[in-house]
Amino acid sequence: MPEKFISIQEALDNGKGKVAVRGWIYRERGSNQFKFLVLRDSTNMIQCVLPHDKFKKQWKEIDKLMIESSVEVEGVVKKEPRAPTNYDLQVEKIKIIQAAEPFPIAKDQSTEFLADNRHLWLRSRKMTAILKIRSSVFGAIDEYFKGEGFYEYHSPIFQSVQAEGGSTLFEVPYFGNKGVFLAQTWQLYAEPAIFALEKIYTIAPSFRAEKSKTSRHLTEYWHAEMEAAWINFDELNDYGEALLKFIVGKVLSKNKKELEVLGRDIKKLEPTLKKKFPRMTYDDVLKLLKKKYKLNISWGKDLRTIEEDRLSELYDVPVIVTRYPKKVKAFYMKEDPKNPKVVLGADFIAPEGYGEIIGASEREPDIKKIKDRLKEQGEDPKEYEFYLDTRRYGSVPHAGFGMGVERVIAWICGLDNIKDAIPFPRTMIRWQP
Repeated sequence: MPEKFISIQEALDNGKGKVAVRGWIYRERGSNQFKFLVLRDSTNMIQCVLPHDKFKKQWKEIDKLMIESSVEVEGVVKKEPRAPTNYDLQVEKIKIIQAAEPFPIAKDQSTEFLADNRHLWLRSRKMTAILKIRSSVFGAIDEYFKGEGFYEYHSPIFQSVQAEGGSTLFEVPYFGNKGVFLAQTWQLYAEPAIFALEKIYTIAPSFRAEKSKTSRHLTEYWHAEMEAAWINFDELNDYGEALLKFIVGKVLSKNKKELEVLGRDIKKLEPTLKKKFPRMTYDDVLKLLKKKYKLNISWGKDLRTIEEDRLSELYDVPVIVTRYPKKVKAFYMKEDPKNPKVVLGADFIAPEGYGEIIGASEREPDIKKIKDRLKEQGEDPKEYEFYLDTRRYGSVPHAGFGMGVERVIAWICGLDNIKDAIPFPRTMIRWQP
């Protein structure tokens, strides 16, 4: 075989001439005269044609090849409209790297079976397309924040305090010490860093011990978070809107082929690039849902999935809902100076029923208010002294948000379940493979 292999996409782009490619058998069929192998790699697939006359010595081996066998082939690319990608590779040489055993995943497998065999299901066209889009999303997040002058910053995964509710904490054994938890968010360890770096971001795993089996929850997910000094609530929401537009724009420019594989209608994503995101208060939402759907929601209750879904039906872009009741939001969110019953917090609700994708807030500067709210939540303020120090020494206005990356991926890809937005989903009932 030649020393230089090219990708299958490069071979298709060449459209003719001699090439050498390698990959895995995606489909196979044949007769005693010809063997047709559809070969895939990470870039695309091509139909390889092997005539019996040219491969008499290897025919027994070739004829036994099953899907997912790995091979290297050399041959000539020719136009063939009947082939899956409109080109054939007329094979002149083949080297079998590994002859696979019968592949356990066939057609019409159950969701649970595919989950049990996730390590193999990643090879499917669907999952390959999703993983490529996922890569684009992560790259876009990094590119956006660096382009805005943010520094990448990392906080600990092992933490001693809660930030999003004690009932969703994963406590872990830590050399005989109790009260150590997996991170729900970086936030309490991020705020101290803005006094050094001013504008920071991270993309890291977060963990929530929510006893939830819904199609939009994971116990381990990737969290894109930012924190910045000297910005106000409106500026924070501008950052969130700009980030989502940037991500969608990158995916539409880089991954149209993958969106096509998934059957995603890109016209449903294009409004996000072209329109401003509606911004409305919690009170406005309650009035709107009552008017449009006759939903009577008691003031002070958080918006549930059903309310978020109804709201998303009214818009083709994410909606920014602001000024939620203080009692349903985290202790660190700043009270609205004009109305102490609500906070300067926002949720970005994705269209098409994909739920909250960003949670944001300006941070409370008043130490007494923070302590009072911690006590209301059953927390001991003494455990948060390191955090309260950020208000004692040079406190400045600041704000930040967290974005659930898998929820964004699920929305962009049009997935039925968030579990397909991550290679190996972790849920209340699944921690294997």
